[in-house]
Amino acid sequence: MGSRRAFPAHELTAELALVAVVKLRFGGCKMATGVKRKSGAAGTGQSEGGDNTSRDNHRGKRSVGTTRPEVGCRGDTDSPFVEGSIVRIAMENFLTYDNCVVFPGPHLNMIVGANGTGKSSIVCAICLGLAGKPSFIGRADKVGLYVKRGCNKGIVEIELFKIPTNLIITREICVTNNQSTWYINKKSSTLKAVEDQVAALNIQVGNLCQFLPQDKVGEFAKLSKTELLEATEKSVGPPEMYKFHCELKNFRQCERELENSCKERNINLEKMKQKNERCKQDVERYHEHKRHLDSIAMLEKKRPWMEYENVRQQYEKVKKSRDHQKEKLRALQEAQSPAVRQIQEAEEQCARLDALIREKITAIEETSRKCKQRQDALEREDKQIGEIEQALRMKREEEMDRQKRIDNTRKMIEDLNNELRNTDNSDNIQPQVDSVNAELRRLADEMANSDDERKGVCNEMDNARREQKEINDRIVQFDSLMNMKEEKLRGRHKDTYEALLWLRNNRDRFKRRICDPMMLAISMKDQKHAKYVENHLSSNDMRAFVFESREDMDIFLREVRDKKGLKVNAVIAPSESCAENRASKPIEELKRYGFFSYLRELFDAPQPVMSYLCQQYNVHEVPVGTEKTRNMIERVINETKLRQIYTAEERYAVKVSSYTNQTVSINTSLRPAQFLNVTVDTAKKRQWEIKLQQINRNLESLNSQMTTLSEKLKSLERRENELKQQKKELLQRKNKRKQLESKISMKCESLRRMEQDAINLEAESEQANVKIKRINTQKVKLVTEFLQLIKNCMTLNRHRTDLVLQSTTAAFHKNRLQAEHNAATAQLQAAEQQFMELEERKRSLLGNCKSLMHRARQICNLGPGQNIPEDIFPAFQALPNTLDEIDALLNEEKSKASCFTGLSASVVDDCNKRAEEIQQMTLELQGKQKELDDFRQNISQVKEKWLNSLKQLVDRINEKFSSFFSSMQCAGEVDLHTENEEEYDKYGIRIRVKFRSSTQLHELTPHHQSGGERSVSTMLYLMALQDLNRCPFRVVDEINQGMDPVNERRVFDVVVKTACKESTSQYFFITPKLLQDLTYTEKMTVLLVYNGSSMLESNSWNLKAFYRRRRRFQS
Repeated sequence: MGSRRAFPAHELTAELALVAVVKLRFGGCKMATGVKRKSGAAGTGQSEGGDNTSRDNHRGKRSVGTTRPEVGCRGDTDSPFVEGSIVRIAMENFLTYDNCVVFPGPHLNMIVGANGTGKSSIVCAICLGLAGKPSFIGRADKVGLYVKRGCNKGIVEIELFKIPTNLIITREICVTNNQSTWYINKKSSTLKAVEDQVAALNIQVGNLCQFLPQDKVGEFAKLSKTELLEATEKSVGPPEMYKFHCELKNFRQCERELENSCKERNINLEKMKQKNERCKQDVERYHEHKRHLDSIAMLEKKRPWMEYENVRQQYEKVKKSRDHQKEKLRALQEAQSPAVRQIQEAEEQCARLDALIREKITAIEETSRKCKQRQDALEREDKQIGEIEQALRMKREEEMDRQKRIDNTRKMIEDLNNELRNTDNSDNIQPQVDSVNAELRRLADEMANSDDERKGVCNEMDNARREQKEINDRIVQFDSLMNMKEEKLRGRHKDTYEALLWLRNNRDRFKRRICDPMMLAISMKDQKHAKYVENHLSSNDMRAFVFESREDMDIFLREVRDKKGLKVNAVIAPSESCAENRASKPIEELKRYGFFSYLRELFDAPQPVMSYLCQQYNVHEVPVGTEKTRNMIERVINETKLRQIYTAEERYAVKVSSYTNQTVSINTSLRPAQFLNVTVDTAKKRQWEIKLQQINRNLESLNSQMTTLSEKLKSLERRENELKQQKKELLQRKNKRKQLESKISMKCESLRRMEQDAINLEAESEQANVKIKRINTQKVKLVTEFLQLIKNCMTLNRHRTDLVLQSTTAAFHKNRLQAEHNAATAQLQAAEQQFMELEERKRSLLGNCKSLMHRARQICNLGPGQNIPEDIFPAFQALPNTLDEIDALLNEEKSKASCFTGLSASVVDDCNKRAEEIQQMTLELQGKQKELDDFRQNISQVKEKWLNSLKQLVDRINEKFSSFFSSMQCAGEVDLHTENEEEYDKYGIRIRVKFRSSTQLHELTPHHQSGGERSVSTMLYLMALQDLNRCPFRVVDEINQGMDPVNERRVFDVVVKTACKESTSQYFFITPKLLQDLTYTEKMTVLLVYNGSSMLESNSWNLKAFYRRRRRFQS
């Protein structure tokens, strides 16, 4: 953003002048006359009377200009100034002023001058001189920017009326470090001390109700009701009112905190009480649990004694059973001896019979083995006979097969001889073979040529495809960058983006070319130059579509703006192209000033866009320079006569005043580029697209050639295969005669060998019969021997069977005796086992009795010789006397005890401790509640003091405000507004106005009323504060700019009437113009600010000459 200190270049030659007020009578008011101010000159002060001598003396005392008679360094109690009013304003190297002093009047001060003459500079001096922040003025955020350009230091001095001695505050502003040095009454001081002095006089330059700069006029209507109330309290309320308001807000905050604290403590206390009630139940359960545990302990003590008693009784019973079993065992052992002898005799008989049976079995096995040998010999003889007969059959079959082969061979020889006679001679076939070979060689050459041509086309296609891929990749990169720009457009201007999408889908509806929004159509050659183009073009044109035809633009706007409701911009390119317009001066002539290019040369754009920019923005006439240009900017402006200039970081706009013919320049800092810093070379993209189309056409042509060559090669291959097949058939015919002759020779030789291999079947048959007869004789002998062995085997089997029957009878007798013996033995063993078990059980029970006795004594804590204590007997007697009953009761008690989980002795301690905490928390809650009651009482007292006086104040303001509005035939009221009386930070002042009789009262907002209505309302509210104002002065800068003449006149009358009363404070009213025939009073002071090259120097003023001239005019 351009700083306010960068003023036009005419300050080098003709500078602004501040006019002092001269007491000249024109219709009863004091008017001012102007002086020319050069460097070192100053405005003259107001003169209430006196001659040139007093002014010359004053000029001898001060280094700046002529002044009016001083109010005095000492405060005068009879002075019309109220304490804190501004007596003098001095500026040196401040904004447009070299050296200037202003002496305002005690009442209404009208500062009048054309725009740009320096009226608001006086307002800036008041604000900064009284420790105001630069940001409040709204011009620049750094105090160093208020120093006149080219100077290192600026000074603002404010003299305030104060009893007994005026207060002089001086601020020296250093540009180098952007720091200020403060002085109070010419003595070095600090910012904090200055702020304290200013606050003591109730001066609030940050309060819009007291100090309303030009750039903050619109913000007054934006003040919330709460902010307006606080500003009014500070401005016109008693000193303690705003303090009471702040205390109430703080008290209310503390009250809420105390209420929350009491509520939280009360909740915690209730929780503690509930928890303690539950804790009491736990204590009762704990005692009940302890009773169950005591019962379990007594049961566990008695149980071992009952176990011991039970085991002792079992021991006595087992001991009797063991003695009885011992007598029974002795009787069984005496009855066992005779049965053993009988068993031994039966076993000896069985052993003798088993030996005889084994001998017979051995003889049977030997006879069976010999039978098997004879049977195997018979089978071998039968096998030899079968082999002889099989060999004879094979001889006969072989002979029959030989005869068949001889017949077949003879038939084949006859067929081959017939075929040989019908076969051609090979001498007739060779010429045909040679012809086919020649044709094959010709085809091979032609195919090789075609294949080479096809490979060449393939290579060309591969190269074209690679080039196509490279170009496609480059186009994709361009599209990616364009997508980035479109995403930015979508994020910032969604309506324009949606209109762009609609256009791309409907381009066929338009007759001529339509260019995308300029931010997309413009492509920077170097993205670092994007900031120049973006700062040069308006934001509306940056997102505007460019048309070549008005008809197309009307269709487009009707569709997207009227039907779709999109907010879009559109422009028409000139009918005659301006894209090729040349600069009036070649860039080479400007390079000595640091210029390197004209704006048009930094970017590419479609022809309609470039034509529009050349016509509308003269981009072909705007040069771009460097830091060198900025360093010599004054020389550049004066010598080149350029109207627009760009340096490295600034833009300069140069104008020539139509009144003074002086050159005026305004410079602004360049904003960083936001859209055009993504560079897309659309011309290069178009070149690549054209080249891609050429490559595609070339590929189509190569594909056609490749198809033709492939078809030709396939045709040649088919012809080659036909010739090869023809050649193969000819060679087969040529070799067929030789093959037939060779086959006939081979078959004849084979027939001769087969005729020589004849077999004599009769001789073979006689030899076979002789062999079979010899084998049959041997078989008869073997059969006789086999039958005799079978008879012997049968006799041996009968003898073995008789012996087996005898052995079975003896074994049965032995087994019966053995079974009887085993039964008696088992009975004896069972008796012995039972005796041993009883003996073992007796021993075990005895040991168990001892261990149980020992364990019972241990549980009862008894020594070896001690008996059960007398105090335990009653408890034991009350308990069951059987283990089952004890176990049942013990399980019951344990079950009951197990229900009391999570209990310990600490429960009782916790319950007691919690009861103490409840008592302590109850006391703390009572203390907090008392503190809250005291707080509420204090709030009530402060609220009564604050609210009563505030309501009275608002009523007085409303009375004045309504009266002012009524005098203007309008209506207005001011009231105290709140939604909740207890929320003191929500209280506010509500202003409601109506300017037409047909409407209702409406709250003053930045949106409902017009700018002039807001200005009238603001001015009348400030005037309503004037009679009540505690502040020593009020400043209002150009608030009448938006008013219509009727309202402006009415407001002016109200201002004059109110601000010129005896009891009111000082008032500064800054305006660039005044209506004619306004009402003026003696107490008004009019300060006129002029500028121009023909102004008088401050030391050239001659008041006596002015008086004489006035008298001549009147006469």
